[in-house]
Amino acid sequence: MLCNRFLRFVSLQPGYITRYTELRQLSYIQRGLYAPQCSTYLWDCKSKIARKMMVDSGATAKGGPVTDILPEKDDDGIYASGGWKSEDGRLSCGYSSFRGKRASMEDFYDIKTSKVDGQTVCLFGIFDGHGGSRAAEYLKEHLFENLMKHPEFITNTKLAISETYQQTDRDFLESEKDTFRDDGSTASTAVLVGNHLYVANVGDSRTIISKDGKAIPLSEDHKPNRSDERKRIENAGGVVMWAGTWRVGGVLAMSRAFGNRMLKQFVVAEPEIQDQEIDQELELLVLASDGLWDVVPNEDAISLAQIEDEPKAAARKLTETAFTRGSADNITCIVVRFHHERTVPEETHQSFEANYEETQQTSKSNTKETLHTSESQQTFKASTGETTKIHEPNPTLHTSKANSEETQQTFEANTKETQQTSEENSGETSKNQVSNPDESQQS
Repeated sequence: MLCNRFLRFVSLQPGYITRYTELRQLSYIQRGLYAPQCSTYLWDCKSKIARKMMVDSGATAKGGPVTDILPEKDDDGIYASGGWKSEDGRLSCGYSSFRGKRASMEDFYDIKTSKVDGQTVCLFGIFDGHGGSRAAEYLKEHLFENLMKHPEFITNTKLAISETYQQTDRDFLESEKDTFRDDGSTASTAVLVGNHLYVANVGDSRTIISKDGKAIPLSEDHKPNRSDERKRIENAGGVVMWAGTWRVGGVLAMSRAFGNRMLKQFVVAEPEIQDQEIDQELELLVLASDGLWDVVPNEDAISLAQIEDEPKAAARKLTETAFTRGSADNITCIVVRFHHERTVPEETHQSFEANYEETQQTSKSNTKETLHTSESQQTFKASTGETTKIHEPNPTLHTSKANSEETQQTFEANTKETQQTSEENSGETSKNQVSNPDESQQS
């Protein structure tokens, strides 16, 4: 037994030393000395190479190429992070994956965007492996590709997700039937189709959103001690028991998972799905493995993510916070930020253009009417001015009239004076006749 452990240790060391050369050397070591631990490490090394940006030109039967997002930083399979923005500016995302205190990395993530039946779709997924990394890596490679090929992916998205999850689980078990492995994986995914968000979950990874500043979970962890899950397991003939925590058959600490052939009768891969319409209040979407949720509550995750402007920085902050708070597991998270103000829907844009043209035409019409009214006012003013001039009194006539009145007054004064003089002379003559009557008679 001691010799076996020593040989396994030796088999790992050459693999570690030569990981920068050909992977065939690792395969040779694995064939030469069969060791489950070496097999696990081999998959870890392959996962490092698999995490890269690629455009698959034949990704979907009815859609365009699928863009797969790569990590911008990958420190020897221990840490990976990066960011991405959609072409239309609707959203941006950041991701961070950290091996943490574990000896191997069993977390995987996937971010894809494509066009299916003319619609742009975005897919985000967290896959947390247990008992090995093969199941989680298989989901990264196949789950979203299978979903986008489903004939009812656009028309009946919920049905497509449910059937694809369960079919991919069957495919994985079939691919692993000749191996001695019996690992499994969770899957927490968010699918954006048009203006609708679909969140599907299997296992104890989790997806939450921030709506108007409030943390809202869109998935519920599949734990064996959940009353509905415990009842389902027991009805299927299984048992839930305490072994450090509640476990199915005393083995698995979750009630649903991909893989886990020996417990498949009880541990199913049927997802629970919630849908959410994207509105102006929807701010953030956060997906993460239980390495984060074990030590960071939902409200804390949203508060920490909102501090950062860029989702890439927010994702990194969440993984670092989980590690400093003592998480002993792999830690992987994706943060998606929605930018509602940057998006102008096509119908709104067309309506805006139509309204703008109508406004311009109305403005031109009003301008013409205003000019016409102005001309009329000017003509009216000119006519009024001429009329006013016609009716104004002639200053010469006014002077002549004044002179005539003055002359008449002078004439009247002279007439009165003449009459007074004549009366006076007549009075004097009468006096003279009275005073000399004899003289008059003699005459």
